Amino acid sequence: MAARRDRTHYLYLAVIGAVLLGIAVGFLAPGFAVELKPLGTGFVNLIKMMISPIIFCTIVLGVGSVRKAAKVGAVGGLALGYFLLMSTVALAIGLLVGNLLEPGSGLHLTKELAEAGAKQAEGASESTPDFLLGIIPTTLVSAFTEGEVLQTLLVALLAGFALQAMGAAGEPVLRGIGHIQRLVFRILAMIMWVAPVGAFGAIAAVVGATGVDALKSLAVIMIGFYLTCGLFVFVVLGALLRLVAGINIWTLLKYLGREFLLILSTSSSESALPRLIAKMEHLGVSKPVVGITVPTGYSFNLDGTAIYLTMASLFVAEAMGDPLSVGEQVSLLVFMIIASKGAAGVTGAGLATLAGGLQSHRPELVDGVGLIVGIDRFMSEARALTNFAGNAVATVLVGTWTKEIDKARVIEVLAGRIPFDEKTLVDDHAPTTPVPDQRADEEGEKTPAKV
Repeated sequence: MAARRDRTHYLYLAVIGAVLLGIAVGFLAPGFAVELKPLGTGFVNLIKMMISPIIFCTIVLGVGSVRKAAKVGAVGGLALGYFLLMSTVALAIGLLVGNLLEPGSGLHLTKELAEAGAKQAEGASESTPDFLLGIIPTTLVSAFTEGEVLQTLLVALLAGFALQAMGAAGEPVLRGIGHIQRLVFRILAMIMWVAPVGAFGAIAAVVGATGVDALKSLAVIMIGFYLTCGLFVFVVLGALLRLVAGINIWTLLKYLGREFLLILSTSSSESALPRLIAKMEHLGVSKPVVGITVPTGYSFNLDGTAIYLTMASLFVAEAMGDPLSVGEQVSLLVFMIIASKGAAGVTGAGLATLAGGLQSHRPELVDGVGLIVGIDRFMSEARALTNFAGNAVATVLVGTWTKEIDKARVIEVLAGRIPFDEKTLVDDHAPTTPVPDQRADEEGEKTPAKV
């Protein structure tokens, strides 16, 4: 085990080195650095390739091994209620800080920036019926080939409930999916060794394309946004985690340190989704809670995106010389947070949602989106990190509320006494599927951490 941990330790040191090297190349040879963007894109695509099979296996194993379907419904309902509450809080904090900073005052819109804003708005808006119908895949298999998180979630839930209804006859299928899950996680562990290359290409390209001059005039909104995200994570989420689960937010974030580094280097919280599923199960949260809360949270619990949409909307309106009234702020931002559901932390998704929301609600402000294009990549870092932290905290909270968490194991894991296996991403000592007497346990209390 020591040798395994040492090897992955060097891997993430290499990621840090690659990020620093990418920044240097971006400043010294910006033209060459921009050409390196496919390296970062390729790595993120490799990770995204694994998301659908991991979500499918995790949810089918979690739901299929629970005798009572009502338990799954209770977890989902509780999670969605929490997501709605946190989105509202994030919106309120973003509005408060945005109104205090007035970050857009004094800026001027050029023709080039106006054209950039209009380009971002093309095809970005989506109606609520379109969003809901988009959850249904074209075929049972297309959910995996198109990479849609919510479509995969729907198919996995249907498969899980079907296996649940089959009883003992479904156990061979569950065992088979358990073996597939271990295979998928092993492939993911192999892909992670390409992380330094992806981090180098992604960081070099954005630094080379943006430069320093574009950042100076927009530093106020960038710094304000980062501080607001920090306030939300450490004050709001930190207080909730301490009060409900008795866990220090710093220890949880330290446990997820490698995932935060991965997000920072790729600017996408999706790159860490498979690892969050594995680490939350290792922490001691049950499979049903992890399998439902994490994937759903990636579409419905976008706290960082909510803060971004509020502050960016105020920024654009002020920069255009047409500030939003309080009533307009509330109506526009409620509309936009609904429209943002499904944008699971992918680079640029927040910018497209901002442009689409403005076009459908206040079209005269769309041109102003071009003002923020130059720094959106840097803001997407904080957006993705905040979304990820919010989903990690949500998983622990929902597990605590539903009594589907092994608190003794949580203490041991966060103290470092039960290390996470970086080679397999799953516990070798843990059964991949439940044994028959666990399935017959109507109360689900025998093994809350490992269903």
